[in-house]
Amino acid sequence: MKSYQFTFEQLLPIPIAEAWDFFSSPINLAKITPNEMAFTVTSDKDQLKTMYPGMIITYQVSPILNIKLNWMTEITYVSEGKYFIDEQRFGPYQFWHHQHHFKAVSGGTAMNDILTYGLPFGPLGQLANSIFVANKVEEIFEFRRRKVIELFGDYTTASET
Repeated sequence: MKSYQFTFEQLLPIPIAEAWDFFSSPINLAKITPNEMAFTVTSDKDQLKTMYPGMIITYQVSPILNIKLNWMTEITYVSEGKYFIDEQRFGPYQFWHHQHHFKAVSGGTAMNDILTYGLPFGPLGQLANSIFVANKVEEIFEFRRRKVIELFGDYTTASET
């Protein structure tokens, strides 16, 4: 299986505790996912209040042609206020490992995502990645970057004041 990796970094003009509270809540994921993906958390939301290792989260997502896919991830590691990792247990990828790192910086928080994934179907999966999947992943994280600025402000602007 061929794997692919993306790293995304964003500086947030908010304290690390506020960043952690927002991004460690699975319920907020829908707020930073493009609407056309019809991303819905299907887990019991009462069970998602505090993130912990072993937490299972289920979703429905429509990444292409409005086809609804079920997706299940597990939170495998949590270091409060520093990082958490989610891994796919069932879903569209053969392999999905997503690290979310947070670090206090002057004037806010540096947020780093490291996403590693693999696709099923061998050469067909590689072709799908080069034609569609990699671009879609980049689009989703670009949407997230813009949405986070909309929600919390622009670090560059905030750090200049």
